[in-house]
Amino acid sequence: MTTSATISRAADRAAGIDALRAAVTALVVFHHTALTYGAIGGWYYREIPPSPTVPSLLLILFCTTNQAWFMGLFFLLAGYYTPAAFERRGALAFLQGRGLRLGAPLLVYALGLHPLTVALAQTAQGRSFAEGLAWQYVHAGFEPGPLWFAQALLIFAAAYAGWRSLRPPRATASAFPTDGALLGAALATGAAAFVLRLAWPVGVNVGFLQLGYFASYVVLFSAGCAAARGRWLEDIPEPKKRRWLRIAGLAFPLFPAAAILGAHVSWLAGRAEGGMNFQALVYAFWEPFVAWGVILGLLNLFQKRFATPGRLGRRIARRAYLVYIIHPPILVAVALAWRSIEAPALLKFAVTGSVACVACYLAAGLLLRSRIVARIV
Repeated sequence: MTTSATISRAADRAAGIDALRAAVTALVVFHHTALTYGAIGGWYYREIPPSPTVPSLLLILFCTTNQAWFMGLFFLLAGYYTPAAFERRGALAFLQGRGLRLGAPLLVYALGLHPLTVALAQTAQGRSFAEGLAWQYVHAGFEPGPLWFAQALLIFAAAYAGWRSLRPPRATASAFPTDGALLGAALATGAAAFVLRLAWPVGVNVGFLQLGYFASYVVLFSAGCAAARGRWLEDIPEPKKRRWLRIAGLAFPLFPAAAILGAHVSWLAGRAEGGMNFQALVYAFWEPFVAWGVILGLLNLFQKRFATPGRLGRRIARRAYLVYIIHPPILVAVALAWRSIEAPALLKFAVTGSVACVACYLAAGLLLRSRIVARIV
């Protein structure tokens, strides 16, 4: 099977993959909802600050686990469809297409949705929305928010086009990676993450990008590009899925256990975000071993369960990218709408996240009625 033929077949969207992408987009909304109600991380509006309470610790664990794999999965899927687009369009048209699909939403978000979301969030502090919005346009700088993902993909697309100009693709598709290759990739990713975080700990932005996470992003995007030849992501071998799910299950409790021990044993203490310490070492290697199992397991599951989507499934998948773009102001507005009502943090998390997902889905449907929006996204 030639590379061009294999890659061109990968241009046909796999329903299971699109369903997974839509589901993980909803998870992004809930991830940011968790930051609203007690998890650790940067977000526009915080109603409940992080604390050592049980609800807060559960939301912190939820977000930490998500971070290990969900954005990496997006990079994997982006890489999976990159060779097909390059083969179909050629280098120049490929870059122009990526510039439109990624660059236009990035600019719309930074110049419009970000100031809007900040102004909304500041109303919780007694500042008028109009005043906050005006201040943003006069004093604030460019800020991509969650659209850092589009910014990173623009860089990756340019790098891919440059690489393809220097090196032609293989003539045939290769076999699915062995367990040894997957293990080597996990170890290399963990080591690279640890080294990167010595200079740029988690939470430190360089050009709006948290480079401390980019070891796995680069590896998974590259893996997606390689997977396109043999359509690996659409036929995950069952034994590998089971094996790496078990590995992820065994690895999962290690980082929480290390964090608990670090609070009581001085030589195990340190900042997990980065540095020459035990916590940072465990966290860097923990992420890929959890991620590989979760990603393979979900790809296998969604290919089986959602190979033939219904009408609603197709609509949800079509709106997923737009939901990702517009969810911050909608989520903040939903949280603000009932901030004066006392309720347990986990209940607020569940209700706000669910309502925000539905609202984003409906808003995306309205926006897609515009030909310009539909053409871009």
